[in-house]
Amino acid sequence: MKRVIIIGAGVAGLGAAFKVQRAAEAGADVECVVVERDDRVGGKLATHIIPDPEGGEYVVDGGSDAFVSGKPAIARMARLLGITEAMRPARDENKKTLIVKGDRLIEMPDGIMMFAPTKLMPLVTTPLYSWPGKLRMGLDLVLPRKERWAPGETAQDHDETLESFVVRRMGRECLDRVAEPLVGGVHASEPTQMSLAATFPNLLEMEQQFGSVVRGMLHQRKQAEAMKKTYPPKPGDAPKTFFNTFDRGMQQLALAMADAIGQERIRTGAAVTGVAKTDGTWSVALETGEVLEGDALIVATEAWAAEKLLRDVDTGIADLLATIPCSSSATVPMAFRAEDCPFDQRWFGILAPLVERRPILAVTLSSSKWSDKAPEGRVLLRGFIGGPLNQHLLEASDEELIDTVHHELVELLGMRPDAEPIFAEVFRWNGGMPQYTLGHLDRVDEIERQVGQVRGLGVAGGAYRGVGVPNCIESGERAVTKILGEWGIDLEEDRS
Repeated sequence: MKRVIIIGAGVAGLGAAFKVQRAAEAGADVECVVVERDDRVGGKLATHIIPDPEGGEYVVDGGSDAFVSGKPAIARMARLLGITEAMRPARDENKKTLIVKGDRLIEMPDGIMMFAPTKLMPLVTTPLYSWPGKLRMGLDLVLPRKERWAPGETAQDHDETLESFVVRRMGRECLDRVAEPLVGGVHASEPTQMSLAATFPNLLEMEQQFGSVVRGMLHQRKQAEAMKKTYPPKPGDAPKTFFNTFDRGMQQLALAMADAIGQERIRTGAAVTGVAKTDGTWSVALETGEVLEGDALIVATEAWAAEKLLRDVDTGIADLLATIPCSSSATVPMAFRAEDCPFDQRWFGILAPLVERRPILAVTLSSSKWSDKAPEGRVLLRGFIGGPLNQHLLEASDEELIDTVHHELVELLGMRPDAEPIFAEVFRWNGGMPQYTLGHLDRVDEIERQVGQVRGLGVAGGAYRGVGVPNCIESGERAVTKILGEWGIDLEEDRS
């Protein structure tokens, strides 16, 4: 029997292990073992269920709190796992985003798609931009393309930073006020370094196809509206929203995957100290002194951890992994009594642009974004701290981070200054956010080429082709497909 050792029980590692298990159930002579240094599975899917002292409970996500409906991997996983009924849509009636500008919170104008305005009057009337800034954004409609691509070329051949693209098309104010906190914030990336080809290649493609980002977004909006008319929701169907989650938090997905894999195949609290390959056999040394042996190895960790583990196996791959920088961040969930929060709660989140020099990047109002995440009469929020330019803030203690977020909530929202949180937690993600810098896809292509030359080796995770939960699951599955292919195993689902 062929054995696959998987290092890392985040969703990438679990996605890989679940695919090995499906292959075994389909008749392939394969098995897997997953080793994880933490005492739980899920990685950045971390959910705490916290009781309220007066009854009820909070469902608190310390990492990812949602998945987007446009990426099918999670819905597919839910069907395979039998947890489709546990998926929950966001409360779109509260769907607003507020932007910090000075001491004000300004609602993002209606019609903004990513950062491009697609409705005239909301742009004209918003105080978010100055008049020169608004006029500069309008020039996108008449500015020529930077260049025309040759036949067969893609966004990867014309990579550009987020800063370069947005400033060139729509001006500095558009970048500073919306594109940086909204588009760059998804990746916690610095706009001067962030690769557009690796993160949002559709923006580069829009410029080529339509000669304008605004025209491209208008086309996209019309297509979406036409789809809604063609396929209207059926009576009784759950509402379709952009953001979705699970009723017991995002870790519910990871726990269901672990159950399907088999808890006996997952070793938590098992830190790996070294990896070696001898005559086609992979050896994984654990901190306990135990050595696991297998026929294949999948490293589903952060890039910096994978680089250390693979250094003694292949220096070329390790050197490439070392070129993917990672930043740290923290999320700070806290809950308050409703009477301590005398502010309008019909919104999802607040974004704090870097130009505002705030210690927080964003705030999510979880009790308004989701149903049943907090008891009646309670307000559940999450503050975000970190990003490439604010790494020094994470040197503070947990208590200091909680105080920082609390102070920002008082200053921005008008929360009562003496309001004591019912609970407050800090989730730290050290080195947890890979930075897709200029030329990222070229580096990943080379990593995959070199990994492809090492029989029995796969890498997976958010460091390569997408940081979202669906992307990570798919990366784990791709690593397994590569290894099964080397063994001549053709899993039928790969052909569907």
